[in-house]
Amino acid sequence: MATAQAQIRKGRKFDQVVDGAREIFLRDGFEGASVDDIARAAGVSKATLYSYFPDKRLLFMEVATRQCEEQARISIEKIDSTRPPQEVLTCVAQQFLGFIYSEVGQRIFRICVAESDRFPLLGQEFYHSGPMIMRAAVVDYLKQAAGRGELRIEDYDLAADQFAELCKADLWPKLIFGIIRNVADPDRDRVIDGAVKTFMARYGTETSALRTA
Repeated sequence: MATAQAQIRKGRKFDQVVDGAREIFLRDGFEGASVDDIARAAGVSKATLYSYFPDKRLLFMEVATRQCEEQARISIEKIDSTRPPQEVLTCVAQQFLGFIYSEVGQRIFRICVAESDRFPLLGQEFYHSGPMIMRAAVVDYLKQAAGRGELRIEDYDLAADQFAELCKADLWPKLIFGIIRNVADPDRDRVIDGAVKTFMARYGTETSALRTA
């Protein structure tokens, strides 16, 4: 992480370059995005672009991490730690799936996987900028809910990971492998409802059932 940041120089047109790159990466993907097109979309010269980002992968990493950080921030702001688990987990799942089902979410995931061997730092930055932050917020909420007697959990990290995997059941693999191109709201809601019910069946208590009765 420190090595990558040392290669990036901030400047007056830094955000302008990142915004232009985001437009081109989302349109053409990582391999298809040319430096000429990115510079044109950003309204800067290639020399200016290279002065900020000497490697296209570093530029994509900046675009990806910004997007993930924004999604994590929005999701965390929507967590009301005083509300019952069924309500909070449903909200978390809606935010999570809204991102990973989106075009930008799918593109970022595919590019991180495709570049993982040549550029392992890309996947690490992606994980630290979004998924890790969101996971920590969910773990914190689960601990608070358990403290109120609404959940019974021994391994909070595992429980948070299990919920994330439950949310990815069925539709996420189909999107990644190109079996389907988009997800309808009723299908998304079906997955979320199943994830929350399965999680609560494993970790819920009578207290949580009473709060939602």
